[in-house]
Amino acid sequence: MILRAAELTVRYPGATMPALDGVSVAVDAGELVAVVGPNGSGKTTLLGALLGTLIRSAGSVAIMDHPLGSWAPRALARVVGVVTQREEMAFPLRVVESVGLGRYARLSAFAAPGAADEAAVAEAMRRADVTALATRRTDTLSGGEWQRVRVARALAQEPRLLVLDEPTAALDVRHEMEVFELVRRLCNQGMATLLVTHHLNLAARYADRMLLLHQGQLVADGIPADVLRTDTLAEVFQWPVAVTTWCDGAPQVIPLKPGESPAV
Repeated sequence: MILRAAELTVRYPGATMPALDGVSVAVDAGELVAVVGPNGSGKTTLLGALLGTLIRSAGSVAIMDHPLGSWAPRALARVVGVVTQREEMAFPLRVVESVGLGRYARLSAFAAPGAADEAAVAEAMRRADVTALATRRTDTLSGGEWQRVRVARALAQEPRLLVLDEPTAALDVRHEMEVFELVRRLCNQGMATLLVTHHLNLAARYADRMLLLHQGQLVADGIPADVLRTDTLAEVFQWPVAVTTWCDGAPQVIPLKPGESPAV
């Protein structure tokens, strides 16, 4: 198992209730697990607990069967690639230079990138479909292009696990689809991926499993058809919904207008 976490609990100072309450997660190689839930349900807190950026009140996290606390930061960066929800460019770089930043966890102190590093960057750019952008400045990229470059940078680390927090935030339909297609392709090639998203319907079509969070608790964990159930979603999101099935078998969620009944 690439990632296994048990009974994670996080309490913020001064809060009356835990932000995360006894949540367990497991992700294996080749698996895409999507974390969904309403605003404030604990999705980003879960990522912080899993990555060690938040202090856990209880619970355990293991990466490749080793406790999270036993990993040195540089060693962990060689195993886990992270794409955060937002990232401000400190200064523009060429795309190939930006992707190359992902190699620094694998370089010894003061060492210059070598042939193996250049090959890893080229392969990461190929997998993320940004090779054609190599000489472009990052400040000239579209939102979808920039997201793919950030994924390529994480891939240049040659990780076993990819963690993405809302990777399609503020993207249009085409760029949303490009990111989900890329992530699914990476999983098919053996990457373990944990993805936080608000897009229930895209998650249902691309993910192997979904985790539904509500008020810091894990409400459902399973294949999309078992998680996206009408009664559960209506209670969690506090809004009536209908759930239908797309032609590929994936459940699809339709929010209802006030007073509206699902079509028969």
